[in-house]
Amino acid sequence: MAWCSMATREEPLNRLPALEITQGIAQGRFTAEAVTAACLARIDAREGVLGAWAYLDAEAALARARELDQGPLRGPLHGVPVGIKDVFDTFDMPTEMGSPIYTGHRPAADASVVATLRAAGAVILGKTVTAEFAGLFPGKTTNPFDATRTPGGSSSGSAAAVADAMVPVALGTQTGGSILRPASFCGIIGFKPSFGAISRVGLKIAAESLDTVGVLARSIDDAALLTDVLTGQGLAAGGEVADAPAIGLCRTFLWDTAGDDTIEAVEGAAARLREAGAPLAEVDMPDAFAGLSGARDTINAYERARATAFEWHHHRDGISDRLAAIIEQGFATPFEAYIGAITQAQDLRAGLDQMFGPNDALLAPCVPGVAPEGLESTGDPAFQGLWTILHVPTITLPTHRAGDGLPVGIQLVGRPRDDHRLLSVARWVAARAGTG
Repeated sequence: MAWCSMATREEPLNRLPALEITQGIAQGRFTAEAVTAACLARIDAREGVLGAWAYLDAEAALARARELDQGPLRGPLHGVPVGIKDVFDTFDMPTEMGSPIYTGHRPAADASVVATLRAAGAVILGKTVTAEFAGLFPGKTTNPFDATRTPGGSSSGSAAAVADAMVPVALGTQTGGSILRPASFCGIIGFKPSFGAISRVGLKIAAESLDTVGVLARSIDDAALLTDVLTGQGLAAGGEVADAPAIGLCRTFLWDTAGDDTIEAVEGAAARLREAGAPLAEVDMPDAFAGLSGARDTINAYERARATAFEWHHHRDGISDRLAAIIEQGFATPFEAYIGAITQAQDLRAGLDQMFGPNDALLAPCVPGVAPEGLESTGDPAFQGLWTILHVPTITLPTHRAGDGLPVGIQLVGRPRDDHRLLSVARWVAARAGTG
């Protein structure tokens, strides 16, 4: 799977990165309709195995592409097909959130991110499968490398569709590890910006202190482009850092749970970066950070219970047993325990500068290993969740392949609100750490 912008114009249009799609359309080398048709053909060929889409309207997508071809360039995403995780409202498509409670549900308006993408010229191809309310109960999607394994979650369909060249980019959300985990399992880029960087208006909230909107892509530049459109940060304009970045190797307090493939991915990347001249130092997480996973679980349960209060009180029979257990836990959690977890997270965020020290970014494990067998679980979110609660930007790069060819990503972590530097470091690392 491609993970950096090395596509050529001879490649099938559905495999081109978003940046090359916009350039090719602007130069008259191909049309938005041709790109959309190529993506739809890929979906037609593979959807029966992959199950990445919750809703798809091919005729509407082609009509939108033809409309774009008949007018002036609309914006930085002119003609780029995009997948939308089915927890974002769309006025012209159902928003079902992976739940039978919302079968056929039609919102009156687009979520902010969807409206912004349309205004930038994107072709909204459809809604991608999500785990139930962006939680742990999986949908129908399989892993593009092995249909007997999970693609990860909860942004399951977005990750699988991007990895399988059905669409160049897609939206995801992360409450624990719902962007980086499926990106790692599917061998693509997953970028979770700093908490609050992208608007959540029109998103079905899971846990309001944790939920972060992010992107899945096959190149860092495409992830930056999509984030730019949604935030105006200027991330796409930056290249890699001019000099070798200082990188801290932070194995975290969960290192003992890492499997051999993750250990090889992290240690191998570290060795290659050292050889490339990066000052790479060991960074130990202070003992206080060991409580992060428990704090995230407390916050997640407490806030999820209240975010699904309507569904719980009016449609309890439509809620999976797995989610019901979390909701019950959340309602049983004392307010004092919840505030204690919130305070703990705030205190630890205040100490991040000291932990980072002189480093531009941290290199950390992303997942315990390759995608687990079976479709009943989306995998363990712990390695991603500890950074999610800290509100820092994170990105996974697919630098490693296990012996059976399955991908394992590494995780790069930036300082809060320093998304630009993280992406610049990621470009430097991507060029030197090798492809999985």
